[in-house]
Amino acid sequence: MDEDTTSHPGPTAADPLPSGTTGAFGGLTPAEGLDLLRRGEITVEGRLTAASNATLYCTVSDGVRSAVCVYKPVAGERPLWDFPDGTLAGREVSAYAVSEALGWSVVPPTVHRDGPYGEGMVQLWVHGDTTVDLVALSRETEHRGLRRMAVLDAVINNSDRKIGHLLPTPEGHLYGCDHGVSFAEDYKLRTVLWQWQGQPLTEEALTALTEVRTRLRRPEDPLSAELTAHLTGPEVYAVRARVDLLIHHGIHPYPAPDWPSVPWPPV
Repeated sequence: MDEDTTSHPGPTAADPLPSGTTGAFGGLTPAEGLDLLRRGEITVEGRLTAASNATLYCTVSDGVRSAVCVYKPVAGERPLWDFPDGTLAGREVSAYAVSEALGWSVVPPTVHRDGPYGEGMVQLWVHGDTTVDLVALSRETEHRGLRRMAVLDAVINNSDRKIGHLLPTPEGHLYGCDHGVSFAEDYKLRTVLWQWQGQPLTEEALTALTEVRTRLRRPEDPLSAELTAHLTGPEVYAVRARVDLLIHHGIHPYPAPDWPSVPWPPV
């Protein structure tokens, strides 16, 4: 039988959480990948020239294990009018922390550490399923992982969720990347995932959000500590406020009337 090489929108119901070894991370478990990011030696192999900020394609190795990763040094961040200089890497790490606190692993393992060009964000490269039609995937309404991502974006106030930031894996899990322009104090949610606007949040989402709210109320909690390390005080407060509002209203948010609701280009 000939192999079917046509694209498809990917799985529409189950979104298995990654726990064991996965082809998405070159045979490493997420925990092994996270440890390698923290301890391994980073070697720059090239640069992703399409990115607006310095984004370096790298390998990280501890002499036994190795993986591909993305390294975004703070020194290579382009100044933005609406975000403090030198904070984008920390926002990426904060997005990972919130993703893990929700229990959904929507963001690949991500750390903030020193690298060949100074402090920056280092994230495991996702070897994705290239047969998935990302445009079709972005329009799905029954995809569990996609809906989780929409909730994450609402919590972190993601102002740049593009179709190209969707990273489906061969195992059926969905990751998302590029969260540097998140966590603004003002409402700036800008995304291609508006298909659930005004619809009730799932019970799964409400349970996860309630747990995150509890953790954010404890200053000593690792989640609170991580956000405090990378965000301003008002931005951390705004995260708590967004979680409170999501739980109180129990629905997916609507676009802001005075802010572009979809990033451009959307891909």
